[in-house]
Amino acid sequence: MSDPAARPRFRIVVLGGGFAGLAFCRAFRFPGAEITLVDRQNHHLFQPLLYQVAVAGLAAPDIAEPIRSIFRKRDDIHVRLGEVASIRLDERRVILRDGAALPYDYLVVALGGVTGYFGHDEWAQHAPGIKTLDDALLVRRRLLLAFEQAEIEPDPERVRELLTIVVVGGGPTGVELAGAISDLARTILRRDFSRIDPTRARVVLIEAGSRVLSTFPEDLSEKARLQLQKLGVEVRLDTPVADIRPGEVVLKPDAEAAPGENILRAGLVLWGAGVVAAPLARSLGAPVDRAGRLVVEPDLSLPGRPEIFALGDIASAKRPDGKPVPGVAPAAMQMGRHAAQVIAAELRARGDPASAPAGATVRDAFAYRDKGDLATIGRAAAVARIGRLRFSGRPAWLAWLLVHLVFLVGFRNRIAVLISWLYSYITYKSGARVVTGLDTPPGAEESGPPSAPHR
Repeated sequence: MSDPAARPRFRIVVLGGGFAGLAFCRAFRFPGAEITLVDRQNHHLFQPLLYQVAVAGLAAPDIAEPIRSIFRKRDDIHVRLGEVASIRLDERRVILRDGAALPYDYLVVALGGVTGYFGHDEWAQHAPGIKTLDDALLVRRRLLLAFEQAEIEPDPERVRELLTIVVVGGGPTGVELAGAISDLARTILRRDFSRIDPTRARVVLIEAGSRVLSTFPEDLSEKARLQLQKLGVEVRLDTPVADIRPGEVVLKPDAEAAPGENILRAGLVLWGAGVVAAPLARSLGAPVDRAGRLVVEPDLSLPGRPEIFALGDIASAKRPDGKPVPGVAPAAMQMGRHAAQVIAAELRARGDPASAPAGATVRDAFAYRDKGDLATIGRAAAVARIGRLRFSGRPAWLAWLLVHLVFLVGFRNRIAVLISWLYSYITYKSGARVVTGLDTPPGAEESGPPSAPHR
């Protein structure tokens, strides 16, 4: 690019290769424009299936696709492995940790979210969340090792503690985790051990609110609760957490708990109760909401910065009726496509980049198209809302399987996941029950929060 004539007329930097960033790059095409896609990882991660890696249902490579492979046929997209250190707004430059500076005419911030602990970051090492492949592998290691330790433990009381798994948070992540762990213990691990009975594992789902899946219609929330209980999950509603310590969860005194049950001793505690925006969001000087997400204009740009767009979990966007746009994959993909259309239309109108500033043209407002909600609970158990249809059980489970296969990136991944699901469903076995990281020095995995910013 040393020849000025060879330089792109328009430079677009995209931060984050998640659903929003990927959708933007796929949708955006404009002659003379060049996209630089920056991500801390070299792969796009299909996060809706991340919990299945954590519970040994799928192998890690099955839900990840190298970003360079995705865009290998796009000469206008350059993939950059790196971590953002800062954004110099006035200079319109992104500075990476290695010192590289990326100039931009438009900046797309799609860094996603990280696990949030409501001001108790010290809980992270005792109750990991699941936002990255490393997180999922850590959870899988702790989960399987809890059963391994119970197998050789002579004290029956300690065995009961090791076989108690507590999941904090009754949203989709918590519900899917609790149901999958119960399934794993009762249908797969039950034949793996000789001294313990994995079917007697106690899975406890704790929710501070009055129902699980609070964003779903009430009737589906109740059906989800009943399906969880049928799978053997102990669901505790209206039960806030006061503290999380090594191997135990302390419930608030006024929580709905039986006498003596204010402290739950557990072999594993998992966190699925909160997500906050990536920390970089607060450095942009724009308004943020309580979760640290950037409050955006109707067109998804930052107030006073029409050249910067915030998409996905890092953005706080409103629908025309005032309701928030949910932090789900379909919304992130719609945001990415909308931003691509806005920028392409503006570039067509501007012609010469020096002829008019960004935002000089009238931009269309983002309109979220709600396609429904899906949540799986376990084998042949799920709830679904698609348009006006509401259903649960096996039909909802089949719909969930189909939707996730369709949106999974990469043909190889689709085939691998389909084969894994069919194998597990027919044989009641899982091929991903491999414990890794056993050579990690004691305490090394606890050196920092498992769910550190992942972009």
